[in-house]
Amino acid sequence: MAHALIVIDVQNDFCPGGALAVPGGHEIVDPINTMMAEFDAVILTQDWHPAGHSSFASEHDGKAPLDMTEMHYGPQVLWPDHCVQGTDGAEFHPDLNTHADLVIRKGFRSSIDSYSAFFENDQKTPTGLEGYLKSRGITKLTLVGLATDFCVHFSAVDAARLGFDVTVRMDACRAIDLDGSLAAAVAAMREAGVALT
Repeated sequence: MAHALIVIDVQNDFCPGGALAVPGGHEIVDPINTMMAEFDAVILTQDWHPAGHSSFASEHDGKAPLDMTEMHYGPQVLWPDHCVQGTDGAEFHPDLNTHADLVIRKGFRSSIDSYSAFFENDQKTPTGLEGYLKSRGITKLTLVGLATDFCVHFSAVDAARLGFDVTVRMDACRAIDLDGSLAAAVAAMREAGVALT
């Protein structure tokens, strides 16, 4: 049973000093690097927004970062401009081992955000990761990265729904924890059958 490590969004903008810094985001880099040798495949995801992305608060008059809005696909948190294609903020953390089997970029369509490594936020448009994993015979996934309560959470729930055996290594994740979002994410992952270790 092939087992892949999926490293979610360990990028400069999500680490201290970045545009959307996750507290302690940099602390998980060394543990993730150490873990990589234990897996049959390593996949990195990268938030990859065009400038002026519709999920940026700066694109919505009178809205501030972390406000909510309604998009054509449902409710959406508005974020500070972050992980803009080609900027230093979108690059992987400089200490992260990027010798991966695959890098999957998400959030590159300007009209829709993408938390999950598997689907955009409409929960219909696939990224292609499911097909890649299945074509390689990978059935077991361990997820790590940033942020526990958004991109890790949505990726883990989608992976479980698609039939993968999913574990989230909580010690190698960090959360934003916006108005109880971490507790809600933990509950949702457990309910989906994700193992939290």
